[in-house]
Amino acid sequence: MKVIYLTLTGQTRKFVEKLQMDVLELNPADPFVKMTAPFIIITPTYDKEVTEVWDDFLETGNNSQLLKGVAGGGNLNFGPLFAFTAKDIASDYNVPLLHQFEFQGNDEDVEKLKKAVNTLGFD
Repeated sequence: MKVIYLTLTGQTRKFVEKLQMDVLELNPADPFVKMTAPFIIITPTYDKEVTEVWDDFLETGNNSQLLKGVAGGGNLNFGPLFAFTAKDIASDYNVPLLHQFEFQGNDEDVEKLKKAVNTLGFD
């Protein structure tokens, strides 16, 4: 399964690198990438601008139909706003919220996300 991610500080990239999966870093300056196979999104939590970048990406081509799930990172100090970008995308596009992790995640977070992706049934 392809993993599409966005990073502004590098924390999400550090997490994604631990997954050892097929990845693509989304460029916020040009999010209009057309996908041709199922994928998941891993996103940091920031302001609404990040969600707007994802909306641009997901509204390109058939991307929204190929989205199979989303995971989000953030800071637990955000309280109810922890991983809100991932929660918003999951809700807006009716896909599962696969996992939430703090900062760059840990080994347990990696295993939990990989397990969740495997349950989706896509290679």
